Amino acid sequence: MSTQRSGPGSASAVVEKASWLPLIVVVLTQIQASFAVNALTVSMAGITTDLDTPATSVGTAITAGTFAMAAFILLGAKIGARFGTRGVFQIAVAIHALAMAGVALSLSPAMLFIAQASSGAVIALIAPALTVFIATNYHGDRQAKAIGFLAAAIPLAGVMALLLAGWFAETIGWRWSFALMVALGVVNLLLSFGVKKVPAQPNLKIDWTGAFLAATAIILLSFGFSGLNAWGVWQATSQAPFDILGISPAPILIILGLVLGQIFFVWIGKRQREHKSRIFDLRVLATSTELAITACMAIMLFVGTAANFLIPLYMQVVQGLSGIQTSFSIIPYTISIFLASTFVAYLYKVAPPRIIGSVGFVVVASALTLIAFTIRGDWGQFFIVAGLILLGLGQGSIVALVFNTLLSSAPKELAGDVGAWRGLVHNLSGSVGIAVASAFAVGILASTLATSAVQHPEISPELISEVNINEADFLTNSQLEQVLAGTSASEAEVAAAIEINEDARLRALQISLLGLAGLALLAIVPATRMPGRIAGELPEKLEPDDNDDIDPSIPLNPEAEAQETKA
Repeated sequence: MSTQRSGPGSASAVVEKASWLPLIVVVLTQIQASFAVNALTVSMAGITTDLDTPATSVGTAITAGTFAMAAFILLGAKIGARFGTRGVFQIAVAIHALAMAGVALSLSPAMLFIAQASSGAVIALIAPALTVFIATNYHGDRQAKAIGFLAAAIPLAGVMALLLAGWFAETIGWRWSFALMVALGVVNLLLSFGVKKVPAQPNLKIDWTGAFLAATAIILLSFGFSGLNAWGVWQATSQAPFDILGISPAPILIILGLVLGQIFFVWIGKRQREHKSRIFDLRVLATSTELAITACMAIMLFVGTAANFLIPLYMQVVQGLSGIQTSFSIIPYTISIFLASTFVAYLYKVAPPRIIGSVGFVVVASALTLIAFTIRGDWGQFFIVAGLILLGLGQGSIVALVFNTLLSSAPKELAGDVGAWRGLVHNLSGSVGIAVASAFAVGILASTLATSAVQHPEISPELISEVNINEADFLTNSQLEQVLAGTSASEAEVAAAIEINEDARLRALQISLLGLAGLALLAIVPATRMPGRIAGELPEKLEPDDNDDIDPSIPLNPEAEAQETKA
């Protein structure tokens, strides 16, 4: 789908003269955005103490930022295109720095919530701009490497948050982590003036109806999936804010979100057929190839984020490690993601994306299987560390590969839409991955506990009736002892319950990891539908393949072409 050029004005000539300044801005800005979320997690203990608030308030603030980013990212891409990508980016970076200042100066949980939600909303403007900067400044090999650096910036921010935010929290205070992000925001703003301007599209009309449908659908899906564990997968629990005939609000919100999502795609399809402006251009997903790439991206982010949730859960609940010990224990995993994202571009000339993607999913599935069969309670085991490194290598390679392949298959005019789609899939798949993995693991735990308790000779029916196993959760041995202290459990029953709980939680985590491994293997099917090669550079115009179902008559910029026709 790429056009070949030759001569002194060719893309290769431009590549040689391309400055690395835009890439520096892209990487530093991605670190600025990602560090903020990671720093909140690492600084949780200090925040809860200073603001006299439970840890759930910090989790709510993180969720608010994620939801705001996912809900408005499609709109953010169009605002950047309408008013000029660089100018909108600069305003967004400045607002994000101010939001970080708000976090650093927070005096109450409400102030923290507002500041973090604001930062998430402006990231919806920043994320598409980063993709546009790469698409307009780099081509061919340099573009592939630039995308690798962009993907690697996320795990790099995680490592920095671990080292810097963790150190600040233990020494001078958690607020200095966010003060550092204010300074980085100022640096990014100043550096951005050296990035060439991307022409604005003043005639572009924003599809506000499409933006509303997309935002509402995403918010419903996010709340629905996030509430699966606490509110109940089907029957409402006592924590559910409401219920309908005893049904949990979680599946209801998910169904409503899916329905609105379908309405959204019908709406933008209608707008596209009528050659009207739309909040998202469907030609990013015009062919079966693009749909396969998106499926691979969504599955990898789902599996990777779910594993990134289950593994720390194992370390903290089964092993009893502290938060900082857990963070340092997953450094090999994080560094391997960073290295794979950075250097996978060197494989693009050796093997096509469908081969790299398929092998990557096999590596991910193998790593998860290895971890599932070797976790016992000693995190220092060689096979577990090796499994983490393999998982990171496979995950980092696939995430960078699918983004580069999707961007390479779209024309430059759609770079903002590609960036918005990547951000949307990244946040939504990640949130769904954590929610579904949590609900699945807790379901396996409750089922195993119920079966083992009935079969164990030491556990009496009276004790079983006193404990609501249906609302079981992952508990440490000491937490379980505290729960049983309020029951009629004898010492023998407490010891038996601890033994059952140890076996059940380990079995639940192992089955969950094996389930993720199976999902990774299933992803090989869409991976084989990825392109047979990486295009040398972005195509100037859409060039349909013989096997692709695409309407070449739809103009990229209908308003501009209409003006040309009148002229």
